[in-house]
Amino acid sequence: MMLQINVHDAKTRFSKILARVQAGETVVIAKSGRPVARIVAFQTREACQRRFGTAKKTVHLSAGWNAPLPGKVLDAFEP
Repeated sequence: MMLQINVHDAKTRFSKILARVQAGETVVIAKSGRPVARIVAFQTREACQRRFGTAKKTVHLSAGWNAPLPGKVLDAFEP
């Protein structure tokens, strides 16, 4: 769930807002009813790491995918 609060409430209840964000909630701060900022929980690098094998069986490589390129293609890279 996303909570939207105004700037004044954000100033006066900042500690409580941080507790809600830490619990996993997203908080949007609005000025004159228009959203201007979003506060979300910080993710550590470990939490963002990709797990080995997560793309298993989702990528298909054709036979010969690593074969040398034809001469015409290689020539296109020459200055």
